[in-house]
Amino acid sequence: MKGKLIMTVAEMANRDNWLEARSKGIGGSEAAVIVGMSRFKSPFELWLEKTGAAEQENLSDNECVYWGTVLEQAVADRFSELTGKKVTKRGMLQDEEVPYFFANVDRVVVGENAGLECKTTNAFNRDEWEGDNIPDAYYCQCQWYMGVTGADKWYIACLIGGNKFVWKEVARNEQDIAALREAAKEFWQTNVQGGEMPPADGSKNCAAALTERFKGGVKEVLNLDGVDDANELAAKILDIKATVKELEKQQVEAENRLKAAMGDHEAAQAGRYILNWTTVKTAGRFDKKRFEEDYPGVYAQYLGAGGTTRRFTVKEAK
Repeated sequence: MKGKLIMTVAEMANRDNWLEARSKGIGGSEAAVIVGMSRFKSPFELWLEKTGAAEQENLSDNECVYWGTVLEQAVADRFSELTGKKVTKRGMLQDEEVPYFFANVDRVVVGENAGLECKTTNAFNRDEWEGDNIPDAYYCQCQWYMGVTGADKWYIACLIGGNKFVWKEVARNEQDIAALREAAKEFWQTNVQGGEMPPADGSKNCAAALTERFKGGVKEVLNLDGVDDANELAAKILDIKATVKELEKQQVEAENRLKAAMGDHEAAQAGRYILNWTTVKTAGRFDKKRFEEDYPGVYAQYLGAGGTTRRFTVKEAK
């Protein structure tokens, strides 16, 4: 198996050292982020981290991350039990051609030019593992590792909901590996080393990162006429809002017609559709305004400190 060992398993146990080494290049999970295949992070967030504009989120107290780490050995052991394949730890590997390509390999398979990625997930994600399926981000991760190590294949094993174990074999795909490596080179050279901000995407992660990065406060009106697509994007937002408003109106009309047909019935069937219009007991509403008027001193004691946020709006100039 190819790849230069730049950090042993023992050395990786020191989180600060591991993060320092990781900041100098791109790993398997980050390759998935760059090509937009990760639901955990956006390319914009990754760019902020790699350029030092934002600290990498500390996940040491995250329960999912904790149990994923604790159960990694159990997943590897179960894989060996079911397949008869012996696996061993390896550490952080560096690509022999591109020095900023890394692979934090969970396990390598003894006697094969292959590795093993160990995962855990909750039961709500079980559909992602049905049949031959694996999540897109993990597929990218496996292909990335094969690109760095030269492996012929990669195994991935996952404990789902704490009581269902699956393992799959991921075949090496030269086209996908080439695409990942090309995208990673572009990201590293243009965005990280060149300092060019990557395009924003439609993820909530990106929206949160933009709000965190740009705090506002500059009141001067900025002219965006020289920015590509700025005018078209603003027009697109208004068009989409108008379309959504019309679709919501059509949805409410359809719901009201069905409600009128159901009358007092709480359940109905229309062809292959099950309709429910259930009676739900609502909680009483707290009258904050009246409470503030009647007990101003008490209200003030329980009023938390206000913060700031940014509201984005678009309207046509007059």
